[in-house]
Formats: sequence, C-alpha cells, structure tokens
Amino acid sequence: MATPTSYDDFNRTLTDSTPPKDWPEALKAMWFAATDNWEASHDIAQDMFNETGSWIHAYLHRVEGDKFNAGYWYRKAGKSFPKISLEQELQEITKNLLER
Repeated sequence: MATPTSYDDFNRTLTDSTPPKDWPEALKAMWFAATDNWEASHDIAQDMFNETGSWIHAYLHRVEGDKFNAGYWYRKAGKSFPKISLEQELQEITKNLLER
C-alpha cells in the first residue's frame, strides 16, 4: 500500500495487522503508537537519530506518563512540552509526517 495522503487514509489502515513495509519508519512508529503498541513504536523511534525521532520518542514517554524523560526528548526535538491531549498530538505528528 502506498503511503497515505491524509490522516483519514492513515486511520483506515489501523485495522490492518501491521503497517505496510514500504512506509517510512516514522510513519510506522506512529501507526504502532495509534494501535497501542508502545514497544514497537518506541523501538523504531529510539533508532531515529533526528528531530522527528526525538519528537515521536517524547510523545511516547508522555504516553507512558514519564514527564521527565518526555521533557528531555521534546528539548532534543526543539519543541515545548505540549498542552494538547495525547490524541491531538498523535494526530499532529502524523499529519506532519504525511505533509512531507
């Protein structure tokens, strides 16, 4: 399957058993996050050595409830600690990835 072009298209894939293999790693990480597979998402994010990986990593530690660790990763990503819901942030990160 081709990379989704919209957040709605992304959401329609969430009933699949796995994300498509040809998707970018960051989008796969968000797919796993959206399907409540924290470990799989974290495994991808911690191997991404860029601001996007740091942002996803921060989000995941926020999901986990580890504000201290999340704060470290938000700073590495060049972002402030968000004041939006986790659901809103998942959507924001995913839309950002889809717009690239």
